[in-house]
Amino acid sequence: MPNKDRALSEIEYEALANLRYRIRKFRQFSGKAAEKLGLTRQQHQALLAIKGLGIGGRMTLSDLSDKLFLTPDEAAELAASLQEAGHVSIDVRQKRRPAVLLTAQAEELLHRLTPAHLYEIREMAPELMQALRMLGDHRQMEVAAWMQ
Repeated sequence: MPNKDRALSEIEYEALANLRYRIRKFRQFSGKAAEKLGLTRQQHQALLAIKGLGIGGRMTLSDLSDKLFLTPDEAAELAASLQEAGHVSIDVRQKRRPAVLLTAQAEELLHRLTPAHLYEIREMAPELMQALRMLGDHRQMEVAAWMQ
């Protein structure tokens, strides 16, 4: 088993710092794009999480809470704000597990936001992959050395 107490190498620090920088850069881009269309960052994340369930997917408030790392009360408040803005409807037919459904308005917002996000991810993918590869290669070297 690799030594957990081993000091990180300069390469690993550099790769972690670069990876975190790229993630922050993407989050900054995403937040600004969402705000231009009148959404908060969290609202955009919620709409994407709901849409990301695919055809026939059912997002409950509990699921939304899990996906966005929110408390159940925070998820309920977020869903209520989205409903008030006309972005979701809340199906309460199953009282214990109400579903959060996207409206056509939310679908249109996602349709406008997603291509730019995909472009941005594709542009930064080589840098992300390089940072991940540096971390992975270093980890493989560590495991190989341990096994000898």
